Amino acid sequence: MADKTGIEWTDATWNPIRGCSRVSEGCRNCYAEGVAKRFSGPGMPYEGLIAKGGQWNGKVRVVESAFDQPLRWVKPRRIFVNSMSDLFHEDVPFDVIAMIFSIMSVTTRHTYQILTKRPERMLAFFEWACDGLDYPFRIAEAWPPGLEWKPAGGGRGGYDNCGPNWPYENVWLGVSVEDQATADARIPLLLEAPAAVRWISAEPLLGPVNLPFVNFWCSVCGGTGMLGRFPGGACTRCAGRGEIPAISTDPRLGMPSTPMRRIDWVVAGGESGPKARPMHPEWAGVLRDQCVGAGVPFLFKQWGEWAPRGPAVMGYPSVEGVLRIRLTDLGENGSDLGAEGDNHAWMQRIGNKAAGRLLDGVLHDAYPGVANV
Repeated sequence: MADKTGIEWTDATWNPIRGCSRVSEGCRNCYAEGVAKRFSGPGMPYEGLIAKGGQWNGKVRVVESAFDQPLRWVKPRRIFVNSMSDLFHEDVPFDVIAMIFSIMSVTTRHTYQILTKRPERMLAFFEWACDGLDYPFRIAEAWPPGLEWKPAGGGRGGYDNCGPNWPYENVWLGVSVEDQATADARIPLLLEAPAAVRWISAEPLLGPVNLPFVNFWCSVCGGTGMLGRFPGGACTRCAGRGEIPAISTDPRLGMPSTPMRRIDWVVAGGESGPKARPMHPEWAGVLRDQCVGAGVPFLFKQWGEWAPRGPAVMGYPSVEGVLRIRLTDLGENGSDLGAEGDNHAWMQRIGNKAAGRLLDGVLHDAYPGVANV
């Protein structure tokens, strides 16, 4: 955990869980895995959590000594929860997740940003926490044993309240997506989660993502489908049809008086690190345009290792003596025989710092307010 971080969209990180495992292509060059590998020796924080090949070994460890960190932070800040892991990893016990939510629920001076690649387990946790009620009573009863319970005041930290509204207004739930397939699989589940703010992190962005057609809602069965586009348009839960944008405020089909849950914030960025893959400019640009059209705050985090090769007027310098690639809009090397895709873009590997954060010459740095729950 750190009170300062280089992550552009947050102020601090809090890691009460260590360890993870890969679940999709976006995990291939995981930065957290690389950091953990460096600190996995005897007596070090990530000892026993990294396999011989340098990957996560699937084990997780609860760091109880980190539980009180948000209480000790007096100044309000945005906190990225488990920047080095996934809070909803399958081996993190529900009662531990409940303790973490209990701490977040009473430190309302902070805003907590949670990202997961496991939204199905996130939903299972909330079902367990509520156990048939409309309030997660198991979170309210889950204060960590031995953690001092004291009110905030005197500049010494502590809790802010003991009866917050539900969903917690200071907890933002999000999913990581890297392409259309992961967006189709994860975003509909996110939209079912009880959250004041729902957001996505499209980083590393490895392919195009079309948000307006990612969510499927059937007016007959009332269910949200697992995918955005079913073969033939058929719902997996019944024979009904219906498709609604994930970033629209339009009411649901057949329920004109019921506002639709939607994505409230989109973060996008390219991959960093020594094995980074380039992001086609069109992928980020389309996400930006979709968000602008729907009135959804958009934050462009970074180009990553690779940036467009010109024009300079858009903030894309042409650097000599660096690796280049002619990238298609399907993410393939356009110089290869038989490469699929169109709209070739010349990309250059100039490093994360030099590549910067400008998208078509503009810094996109928007954040959400409290959304429709």
